[in-house]
Amino acid sequence: MSDPRYAYLGPEGTFTDVALRAMTAGTQVEPMPVVDVPTALAAVRDGEADYAIVAIENTVEGGVTATLDTLAEGAPLIILQEVVLPIAFELVAAGPVALESVTRIAAHSHGLAQCRRWLAAHLPEVVQIPSTSNTAAAVALADGSADFDAALAPPGTAARLGLHVVTDGVADNAHAATRFVKVGRPQPAPPATGADKTTLVVHLPTDRSGALLEMLEQFSARGVNLSRIESRPRGDRPGEYSFSIDALAHIDEARLAEALVGLKRTCPHVVFLGSYPAAHGEVTPLAPGTSNDDFWDAHSWVESLKRGAN
Repeated sequence: MSDPRYAYLGPEGTFTDVALRAMTAGTQVEPMPVVDVPTALAAVRDGEADYAIVAIENTVEGGVTATLDTLAEGAPLIILQEVVLPIAFELVAAGPVALESVTRIAAHSHGLAQCRRWLAAHLPEVVQIPSTSNTAAAVALADGSADFDAALAPPGTAARLGLHVVTDGVADNAHAATRFVKVGRPQPAPPATGADKTTLVVHLPTDRSGALLEMLEQFSARGVNLSRIESRPRGDRPGEYSFSIDALAHIDEARLAEALVGLKRTCPHVVFLGSYPAAHGEVTPLAPGTSNDDFWDAHSWVESLKRGAN
């Protein structure tokens, strides 16, 4: 049997590559580096890859729109696992160069965004050039094809590619982190652990006052906390938005299952993107009356009333 194929934003050495190795430690896999997130997810949809590892959120810029939008549309995909990695960069060049001499710098757009304040403070006049990945920019420096002086790259890139470290520890936030997810084709969710997330995409029923509140009440009435909610424009309806949501619960929990029933009844479009263990591993506290037993007891009580019991 062949090793499972994992599509990821390449080339080797990107933060996504580090996330892939963290999620698959101790197993044999076939890495498939690709040029961007949509290509990685398309490879899973088309059967060219078994899984994709993609960034979904970072602590500086929030949701990774390429991931959120590509997951929301097209053939169904499911999130199966997540990992959170600390993010800092080293500024690398082909050879020794003073920081103040750098005039053109390349990195992935999210890398540039995560170092915006650092660049403004240390290189206010530098020209910023987007790259397909931070490692791809460093590779261009190493092979002599770069039209820029330096690149923001993951730690260790200079040593691996024979580049010069201009400076390291480059970041706006010393505690910056990015959340990566493993995505596959539809399949049963991993078993509930008590420390789980469920990711959804929900369209509001109408564009009117109170519609968002009514949607959120499907969760709050059942004791389901949301750790993330972001609006995304609907490409087919200018001025209207969908919502990308992370709920701290598992589909096998009655409280979330009933919230999903409520969403399905009241919202025109609900996309289930998976229930999976949360990377932080912290058990989600349950509000009184929201355990599985509480819901089952309540349903049993109603059924007994139907049979004429008091």
